[in-house]
Amino acid sequence: MQQNDDMEVPLLNDTNSNRQKSLCPDWDGFSHQQKDSEGSMESPNLEFEYGDTDSFTAELSELYSYTEEPEFSLNRDYFEEDFKNHVKGRRWMELSLEEQKAHVMRLLDALEVTDRDKRLKVSRAILYLAQGVFDECDTVTDVLYWSRHNVFLLYEMGIFTALLELLSMEIDNNQACSSALRKPAISLADSTELRVLLSIMYLMVETIRVESDGDIPERKAAREAFKTELGSPLYNGEPFALLLFTMVTKFCSMNAPHFPMKKVLLLLWKTALFTLGGFEELLEMKVRTRERLNLPPLPEDSIKVVRNMRAASPPASAIELIEQQQQQKRGRRSRRPLVKQDSLDTYNERDPFKNDDARDDEDDPEDLDSVIEGEVDPLDRDVIIQPPPPPPPLRPPTERGSFPKGLPWAPKVREKDIEHFLETSRNKFIGFTLGNDTETLVGLPRPIHESVKTLKQHKYVSIAEVQINREEELQQCPMTLGEEEVEEAPAEVLYLGMLPSLSQYVIALLKLLLAAAPTSKAKTDSINILADVLPEEMPITVLQSMKLGIDVNRHKEIIVKAISALLLLLLKHFKLNHIYQFEYVAQHLVFANCIPLILKFFNQNIMSYISAKNSICALDFPHCVVHEMPELTAESLEAGDSNQFCWRNLFSCINLLRILNKITKWKHSRTMMLVVFKSAPILKRALKVKQAMMQLYVLKLLKIQTKYLGRQWRKSNMKTMSAIYQKVRHRLNDDWAYGNDIDARPWDFQAEECALRESIEKFNTRRYDKNQNSEFTPVDNCLQSVLGQRVDLPEDFHYSYELWLEREVFSQPIQWEGLLQAQ
Repeated sequence: MQQNDDMEVPLLNDTNSNRQKSLCPDWDGFSHQQKDSEGSMESPNLEFEYGDTDSFTAELSELYSYTEEPEFSLNRDYFEEDFKNHVKGRRWMELSLEEQKAHVMRLLDALEVTDRDKRLKVSRAILYLAQGVFDECDTVTDVLYWSRHNVFLLYEMGIFTALLELLSMEIDNNQACSSALRKPAISLADSTELRVLLSIMYLMVETIRVESDGDIPERKAAREAFKTELGSPLYNGEPFALLLFTMVTKFCSMNAPHFPMKKVLLLLWKTALFTLGGFEELLEMKVRTRERLNLPPLPEDSIKVVRNMRAASPPASAIELIEQQQQQKRGRRSRRPLVKQDSLDTYNERDPFKNDDARDDEDDPEDLDSVIEGEVDPLDRDVIIQPPPPPPPLRPPTERGSFPKGLPWAPKVREKDIEHFLETSRNKFIGFTLGNDTETLVGLPRPIHESVKTLKQHKYVSIAEVQINREEELQQCPMTLGEEEVEEAPAEVLYLGMLPSLSQYVIALLKLLLAAAPTSKAKTDSINILADVLPEEMPITVLQSMKLGIDVNRHKEIIVKAISALLLLLLKHFKLNHIYQFEYVAQHLVFANCIPLILKFFNQNIMSYISAKNSICALDFPHCVVHEMPELTAESLEAGDSNQFCWRNLFSCINLLRILNKITKWKHSRTMMLVVFKSAPILKRALKVKQAMMQLYVLKLLKIQTKYLGRQWRKSNMKTMSAIYQKVRHRLNDDWAYGNDIDARPWDFQAEECALRESIEKFNTRRYDKNQNSEFTPVDNCLQSVLGQRVDLPEDFHYSYELWLEREVFSQPIQWEGLLQAQ
């Protein structure tokens, strides 16, 4: 198996499609990829439940790298040193609530000292409290209980605000930045203060965010207050997430290479998740918004539908293929009779996107799919003497019923689809059209009436369509409709803060994603994302090297997880808040080459990535602080954990597929990018992961491009086409399976993106540019009113007032005759 690791995906902030097309030669390498070696063994069903996050303990453990493990005892020592000086002979758990508050106040006062080392010791003592005073606990449950108790106490005493001021100081610490820039190699020691501060803030955000059954009303009120505080522009006039975005861009511009990026990204993701809401809350918001806009309710609960889906079986194994081929050879006639081809073949001979040239037939491994999947040639099906015996039962028989009876999704039809259908029918039967009129059916035959009735039964009006129509009205009648009332929702506040530098934030996140992708090679000019995982002294034994290697891989996986979850969360919330906010972020992602970057990520042995065991359970927090450390050996490190798959990697893959779906849906130009970058073989390999949700989003991506892939591809991939039919929502008059739709013809893709960009710029100008209505301001023609207006003058104006009078008034000759003539 060969991987195309040296393939570059430059991040462009450029709309020129020619520059993006220059990537195509690199992507020809996809056709020479592995021949599905992971398909040689039957992959098991993955019992994976998708959610906003992993389990609470897993999310806590991923905050720390294994290299930081010695610092746990350091935190404890600094806390106990200070605690014993003020409280003699007692433990933290034995104090009353008032005594605990008093001690936290002492720590808060000590944070104000100017001595940097003393401040760090106090920060570590606070971190020990947030970690659950683990030295006084016997079990993981005790640690989590006291961590939760202490975090709410710290928030109540105002620790978060004090930490925020310290974090701002560290970000602006030019001495630390210049010191890190001069160092040839950056290690954990360069980011100690930042790591401690970010760890406390992460523990506070994550602990307060997660609801518990035993929470008292005071804690519920504190959660709502903290959520509002984080989402409001209270910190220097901007939300807390904006400060973290600033850290990301500063790191990616090489101005602060010592920033601990993993902790920053995790805190940024959890802050956005807390303030904006997760997928369940998003669905509730969507339902409420549809009610407010007087739209019909959603046809189904998408989260429940996806969770109830069963995974489809992957392509057949090698043994099964050999057996099936031999059976087919025994069952075939010696020669094939002539079979009349349908009219679709005639169309496909002229299909400009059909892969019928010799080069593609040789290069594209998809042409071998009839062998890979064990498909029978459609032309052979009618000429077999008797049905071939069933293949050997290599799969459990229960998996054959993997799909429920009936289709999982209710079909949807857009208003535009009905208009297009009627326009075509009127041209055919009457000879003229009636524009956007979908009610008049005079002159059309009865079957067309029935078709329109069926289409209208499944008509779905999205929130985005309503928002686009409303925006067009506001653009056309700015004076009549007046100013739009914009609700100050958390998503609105965040978008307003991100707007001036949104392209920088997007490019920075994609740079980090590229650096953390397993298919990327380390290059001298790439950013170093390992600053907060590499120790000061490099390993000298094989065991230490293995441990560090696992730690580095785990570190990269967590960064991918945080970025993918953050981007998906932003896209979904911005889309609900206003479609053009979503389109603005999506267009920046496309211009920064997010599409080829995600395809590059999937251009690997995806089964190996999902089943990777880059974790050492004995070193995970909080397990490592309450249990004796077992002796680590090379064998135990190689064995890893006993889990069937890695939750975070499967979570990241699904998130990236969902992002790719979001930015390509209904966009012909971006769908063509999928075709140009030869995404079909890459996506088909991802179908080998037997997880229903991941397969669903892969099939969606394949569905939107099937009409461009040509008849031969569709004929060779009937199993995939069948899976698309069974699992993906249907659009009643979408000819995705045949390719004889007008959408499959050549398209002016650049014009499509430019028109979208123009609409986005008009929206941003109308809603956020405060000076844009100056031309509509009425002119005041009353002399007394104009002279009576208060004019704001500079503070130092009275010092130069006489000089200004002399220069601007007395020394200027007034042409009275000219003024009279002008009247």
